[in-house]
Amino acid sequence: MILLRKILFPFAVLYGFIIAIRNFLYDKEILTSYAFDLPIIAVGNLSVGGTGKTPQIEYLIRMLSKNYTLATLSRGYKRKSEGFILANSTSTVEILGDEPFQFYSKFKNIQVAVDANRKNGIEQLLLQSQKPQIILLDDAYQHRKVKAGFYILLTSFGDLYSDDFMLPTGNLRESRSGAKRANIIIVTKCPHTLSSVSKNDIRTKLNLSVNQELYFTFIAYDNFVLGENRKINVNDIQESSKLLVAGIAKPEPFFDYLQRTNDVCLSFPDHHDFSENDILDIKKKSINRIVITTEKDYVRLQGKLTAEQLFYLPIKSQFLEEEHNFRKKILNYVGTSSRNR
Repeated sequence: MILLRKILFPFAVLYGFIIAIRNFLYDKEILTSYAFDLPIIAVGNLSVGGTGKTPQIEYLIRMLSKNYTLATLSRGYKRKSEGFILANSTSTVEILGDEPFQFYSKFKNIQVAVDANRKNGIEQLLLQSQKPQIILLDDAYQHRKVKAGFYILLTSFGDLYSDDFMLPTGNLRESRSGAKRANIIIVTKCPHTLSSVSKNDIRTKLNLSVNQELYFTFIAYDNFVLGENRKINVNDIQESSKLLVAGIAKPEPFFDYLQRTNDVCLSFPDHHDFSENDILDIKKKSINRIVITTEKDYVRLQGKLTAEQLFYLPIKSQFLEEEHNFRKKILNYVGTSSRNR
């Protein structure tokens, strides 16, 4: 695979050139970006998957939905539907996609919408009888047709965009210079004990602009795994035989947190749509075991395995430090933007 990526280097250069021209046309306003008269926060990354975008969106939902009417707008990756859809009680994971369905299942006080055309999605949300006061754009950093008021860029510790290269040789969707559009850059999935020296090294590598702020977060795992009818303390199942199932971009930390000697791990591609054969394989390997999966995979597996056997491990994004400053920055943007409406 590494050799193939090196062979495809000319295509990476060509792809980077095309994306650079596109960004130049938007920067010079030759191509039109549409702005809207309400606070819009875009959360995304330069690379393909695995940066912890979903827990960061959920952090913002928890932070903002208590005081504002909030909507999330996603593309709905791999959903079996088209166009604009506003989640309701009849929505399924197939209609919305796994991440939007997860948002809808967990946060009943917000609006959850999907539309590949973010401009149309925002316009449709603003036509609703209950208009959102804030919109969170999920994975829309490269969606330049809409101009968000605030951009949060995520990059994973140990896989920084500054060390990466354009697709297909690397994993970047656009050049590293695209980071300059971000108001805030968050290095996600950091070790809990990240030193000040390491933080300064990362800051130097990322080469932030003077108006950008840098934060460091880690993934906090819950003390319980949750099922449809009950929850179990993680300590109580440490030595139990388990089947761990993950269909996410980088499942290693999930496996490392739970895996013990007698456990079996099954890894699938990100956003995997579990087939009948997959389910049969899971059932076969889970005899006399409970099945623990990620929250994103749980919404796809629910109903395909027995409720007594299937559990998921909740996660949250937490700041290593300066969380107060991050929250203040977001609330200042929302407050200023709302007052200017």
